[in-house]
Amino acid sequence: MLDYTLCNELLADEGRDLGEQARIAAALGYSGLELAPATLGEAPHDLTAQEITRIRATIEAEGIRVTGLHWLLSGYPDLSITDPAKQGRAQAILLKLVDLCAALGGDVLIHGSPKQRVRPEGMDDAAFLALLAEFFAPVAEAAESSGVTYCIEPLSQAEDDAINTVAQGAELARAIGNPAFRTMIDISASGQTEPPVADLIRHWVPTGMIGHIHANDTNRGAPGMGDDPFPQIVAALVETGWARPVGVEPFRTLIDAPVTAATGIATLRACERACS
Repeated sequence: MLDYTLCNELLADEGRDLGEQARIAAALGYSGLELAPATLGEAPHDLTAQEITRIRATIEAEGIRVTGLHWLLSGYPDLSITDPAKQGRAQAILLKLVDLCAALGGDVLIHGSPKQRVRPEGMDDAAFLALLAEFFAPVAEAAESSGVTYCIEPLSQAEDDAINTVAQGAELARAIGNPAFRTMIDISASGQTEPPVADLIRHWVPTGMIGHIHANDTNRGAPGMGDDPFPQIVAALVETGWARPVGVEPFRTLIDAPVTAATGIATLRACERACS
């Protein structure tokens, strides 16, 4: 069976604390929470060792774990990984978030954060690739040292003008040349940009370049809230032997966050049963 983890921000947005988030996820059959750092406080990169221990213990007390971090810079609207005047602080914070992920017991960090990675005006593809590779090289080294995987997330053109396809994410990973830095597949974004996603999975998962999968519909809901062909998508994950957690990442609710989370995992499990 595939392993599912729940992105926590919709639950946090409803005012549910980490203990309640973990209880809901565990009751629904998720193996973990994938945390958005901004839900942990105003400066999650500066959490103390005691605070980190408490967060981890709160989640693990419910029988699940922290699987990783995503939306890494959503709580830092003034940062940029492409503006030379802001890159230094952005990189310093990302290095601390790598440490945070490892300390929480997570395995993967997902770098989307489109507002903080805007392509400089007039910069061509080759120069932009070199800029990103230089910025991320130390982050990749830190991830390797910490035993975690850092993934650049291809986003739809509606969100981003930087990296929109899995091929572009893989190109950046190859330019960095560190196995701890990979790309990933966000089913919502890829469903908008380069469908069919099942074919994308069959092509890219065997290459080893994919470090994570986010499961969501192109309408920004959870699996089962739209019309994406999740039976075929799940079949592709099963066929390619995907062994890492799949992060369920809805951006809007059906009734409320728990019902949304329940819809997502129930849909995915039903698709798995159809494969057997």
